[in-house]
Amino acid sequence: MKEIELLAPAGSFEKAKIAFLYGADAVYCGTASLSLRSRAEIQDDDLIKTIEYAHSINKKVYVALNIYAWDETYDEIIEMAKKLEEIKPDGVIVADGGVVDIIKKYAPSVPINISTQANLVSLHSCNFWHKNGAKRMIMAREMNKEQLRYIMENKPEDMEIEIFIHGAICFAYSGRCFLSDFLACRSANLGDCAQSCRWSYNLYAEEKNNPGELMPIEIDEHGTSIFSSKDLCLIKELPEIIDMGVDSLKIEGRLKTEYYVASIVNVYRNAIDDYKKDPQNYDYQKYLKEIEKIKTRGLTTFYFNDRNNKDIQEYSGKQYNEQYQFGGKVVENEHEKTIVEIRNRLEIGDTLEIIVPHKIEPVEFKIEKLWDIDTNKEIDFISPGVKGQKVKMLLPIKCEKDWVIRKKK
Repeated sequence: MKEIELLAPAGSFEKAKIAFLYGADAVYCGTASLSLRSRAEIQDDDLIKTIEYAHSINKKVYVALNIYAWDETYDEIIEMAKKLEEIKPDGVIVADGGVVDIIKKYAPSVPINISTQANLVSLHSCNFWHKNGAKRMIMAREMNKEQLRYIMENKPEDMEIEIFIHGAICFAYSGRCFLSDFLACRSANLGDCAQSCRWSYNLYAEEKNNPGELMPIEIDEHGTSIFSSKDLCLIKELPEIIDMGVDSLKIEGRLKTEYYVASIVNVYRNAIDDYKKDPQNYDYQKYLKEIEKIKTRGLTTFYFNDRNNKDIQEYSGKQYNEQYQFGGKVVENEHEKTIVEIRNRLEIGDTLEIIVPHKIEPVEFKIEKLWDIDTNKEIDFISPGVKGQKVKMLLPIKCEKDWVIRKKK
C-alpha cells in the first residue's frame, strides 16, 4: 500500500510541535501577511524554528504564500521568496501565477504546491501548472470521488495530489470569497477574512404587491446563519481515498486550538495506520466517535460522494461542543505529580480524558486532588485567570510533555 502523508495545520510553532507529537507527517503554515490566515501566529522567526524542528525529526513543512497579490505586494513577496530559498521548506503553497513566477526565479530549489485557491478541478488545469513548474496539486474541495479517481489514473507519475479530508468549508468556490470584503472591508483573498459566512443574519420577505411591508424570517432569536457550512469529514471514505493513491491528506484549521489539532490529527493518524494494517476490518465508527467529541459544527462529506448532496449548511452558525472542552496540556512531571497548563476551569470531581498519541482510546479519570503550583497546598478548583496558568495533579498514567487533556462538561 502506498505511503500517504497526513498533513496538519500549524498556526504557531507550539501547534506544529503538537501536530507532530500526535502523528502528523507534515504541517503547513504561513507568514502573517502573505498567506490566507493573517491572524495565524507564525512570524518569520517561528517559521524558521518550525522548519528546523521538523527537519530534525524527519518531518516536513509547507509554507503558504497563497494570497492573490496586488502589484504593490510583490517587493515583499520577492523578499520572502529569497528567505524561503535560504530556510528550505519542503514546499511553498501558491495560488497566483505571478507569485509562481517569483518563486521559480528567487526560490528555485523550493517545490511549488498549487493551492486549492487556484480552484483545481480538472486534469487539464493540473497539467497546466505541472508544465509550469509545480510539483503538487491541492485539489478543490468541490470535486467528487469519480473526478478525483480520473485524475489519479491519468496524471503524470511525478505529479503529487493533495486533498482536504477534514475541517471548515467556506461559503465560496475553493475558498475564493468576497463576502468578507463586501461586508467588513476585509479581503479573504488577502488573508484577512472576517468569517462573514459564520455571522447570523435577519431575513425579511416582501410581498410583491405590498412593497415596504417586510415580514421577518427567523429560526431563533439570533437569526439564521444562511452562509455557514458544516465541517468536512471524510473519515468513512478514508479507505477509498488511500486506495486511489492520493499523496497527501490535509486537515484544515490553522486558527484552531492545540486541543483540536492534537485530537483530530490523532484520530486520522490512527485511522490511516489501522487501515494499512488491517484493511478488511476498518471500522470508521470507532474514529467518528472520537470526532464527535471534538467537533464544533455539524459534519458533511460535501460533494465527495454525491454532487447533489444538500446536507451542507450549518444554519445555527455556532461553534460549540456540548460534551467536551480543552482541559489543559502536560508541562512536566514532578515526582508522582504532574504539572498541567490549564485552559478551562478544573475542580475536584471533574472527569478528564488524556489523549494518548497514536492510541484512539483516551484514558479517562476523575480529578481527586489538585495542588497550587506555587504553594503546593491542596485546592478544590482552579480557573485560567492568567495565560499559562498551571496546576499540579495526579494522573493515572505517566504522560509526556505536551500531551493534551480534555474535560468532560
